[in-house]
Amino acid sequence: MNRTNATEHWALGAAGLTMLLWASAFVAIRAAAPHFSPGALALGRMLTASVVLGAILLIRREGWPARAAWPGIIVSGVLWFGLYMVTLNWGEENVDAGTAALIMGVGPILIALLSSRLLHEKITRFLLIGLAISFAGTAVIGISVSGGGRNSVLGLLLCLVAAASFAGGVVAQKPALRHASAVQVTTFGCVVASVACLPFAPQLVSDVAAAPPPAILNMLYLGLFPTALAFTTWGYALHRLSAGALGATTYVVPALVVALSWIVLREVPAALTIAGGVLCLAGVAVSRMRDRPRDPAPATPAARESAPVAAAE
Repeated sequence: MNRTNATEHWALGAAGLTMLLWASAFVAIRAAAPHFSPGALALGRMLTASVVLGAILLIRREGWPARAAWPGIIVSGVLWFGLYMVTLNWGEENVDAGTAALIMGVGPILIALLSSRLLHEKITRFLLIGLAISFAGTAVIGISVSGGGRNSVLGLLLCLVAAASFAGGVVAQKPALRHASAVQVTTFGCVVASVACLPFAPQLVSDVAAAPPPAILNMLYLGLFPTALAFTTWGYALHRLSAGALGATTYVVPALVVALSWIVLREVPAALTIAGGVLCLAGVAVSRMRDRPRDPAPATPAARESAPVAAAE
């Protein structure tokens, strides 16, 4: 295995850990959400991550990111770490889980389009086909778990804003990783998000005072693992892979959520839900495929005769 392939395999491994932790976040959010408002939960999660990652930065003596990294850190911190967290938590209170999953499935498609436009990344045919298959899988899961009758225009708009914030944050974060480490980008992104969410501080204080210990532990878990650790491993992978290709791997999350809900919450999925999860995984696999390099055209007799001359020159 050459160095390039080894680096890519490490990046995919980091992305896989990220997807698993993000999937676990949905289970933890369901346990904590009844006791915390959307903004308070987002702020508690970001503050926890900021403290832990800040301590790690001090131990590693990495210091402040380079000035060139700050635009991406600020934009991704506000859009993804902040706005996305709040609008998704809030939106899921106003739409059923299936509709939320369907709308959020637009996120990876937006990442591919934005990264092609702003980062000049190439969109391969396999990436497009994989995105289409995985989005279809998300739609199938959405239909299978849709509760119906709980959707509102506000909830739909909030989930759409969350999907757009996720995409914009990922694309903004990519350039920042050229000038700062994944730990630096994640740490200061969480700090930026914490500052943006400070208006929810009074609500967080009152929610923590009234919440039972298991709900508080779930909030701390969200800050430690799906945020501090998972966003750092995501940054590591994003620095080494294209934003569009990495965004496609997030379609693994719905399948993992189904599996974790089955294992942890004893929620047996319907056959249609399992089929949607299989489609999501198949789409991710297709998105990782690459075009075979074309065989070089056979040299003409004239070219063969001139080759030794060119070499001698």
